[in-house]
Amino acid sequence: MEKILTCIVCPMGCEITVDMGEDGKINSITGNTCKRGEVYARNEFTNPMRQLTSTVVIEGGLYERLPVILSGDIPKDKMFDVMEKLSVASVKAPIKRGDVIIENVCDLGVNVIASRSM
Repeated sequence: MEKILTCIVCPMGCEITVDMGEDGKINSITGNTCKRGEVYARNEFTNPMRQLTSTVVIEGGLYERLPVILSGDIPKDKMFDVMEKLSVASVKAPIKRGDVIIENVCDLGVNVIASRSM
């Protein structure tokens, strides 16, 4: 069985073909122009990870919402769990860029950090 992915690691957007055996294991990966593409394709089938950017409520800030980012990638299937935590999170100004807003969010080993001072 073949699956076709568009690589998102760099701007080239290679079309990568992953040939899967009936046992669910990867037989071959083709179409990538760099090693990062192969790693991306392999991870997409074994343990897909994503980066997440969002906002949280901030009291006393210039704006009503503070932009935040995660300190690392999280499993794709945990994105909605993290977004649920962010939807109820609230902080008070002043906040500095890089401040930890939520430590070890959803026990995933990554922090939610402010991506802007406010």
